[in-house]
Amino acid sequence: MEQNNPIEEARRYVANAQEIIKKANYDPELKSYTDSKYIKTAGNVLWCGCLVALDAVLNVREGKGRPSIEKYKEAAGKRDRKLLHFIMLGYDTLHLVMGYDGNKEKKVCDAGFERADAIIDRCALLYPGTACA
Repeated sequence: MEQNNPIEEARRYVANAQEIIKKANYDPELKSYTDSKYIKTAGNVLWCGCLVALDAVLNVREGKGRPSIEKYKEAAGKRDRKLLHFIMLGYDTLHLVMGYDGNKEKKVCDAGFERADAIIDRCALLYPGTACA
């Protein structure tokens, strides 16, 4: 069985999140979405996609238990300072503000997608065998 490229897999998560957020019903007058359930789902899917990309370039899965955000930050700090910056912003926006809080403001959600793309694109540069981002 052929193994998928983790960067492409991460991008597939982003595409899935784009489909999910369409169900949140955007209200242009309010400049926000009306259903936080889909915002939470999209944020969590985006963050999971980022983790797929991060796991491909950072060695955080060794040892017992699942890695904490601190392990990702520590590993990124040693490997690539820009990636660390993107992780810090992405974690806050994707996991906490979107995924946990379900913030419905369109600007926040748009920033979440941009931050997921930034993490994945940076990982693409660092991933062995990836020609370009």
